[in-house]
Amino acid sequence: MTAGWRRTEVRGGREWNVQPVSELQAVKAYLCPGCGLEVAPGIAHLVVWRADGVLGDAADLAARRHWHTHCWRIVTP
Repeated sequence: MTAGWRRTEVRGGREWNVQPVSELQAVKAYLCPGCGLEVAPGIAHLVVWRADGVLGDAADLAARRHWHTHCWRIVTP
């Protein structure tokens, strides 16, 4: 998977910003909120944050999370 454009998706009645991260861009480890396992460096994944939060864009961006692509596809946040 390669990096792509940020897109907006609706899940669970909420809008989410979804930004793909390529293998080359993935340089840190994160904890996937979908499965609770590590998203290791070098693994393509998604960065996801609310697009319609009530606290504003800065708060939504600060609350972003890194998801395994598969986990984001099968889990409704």
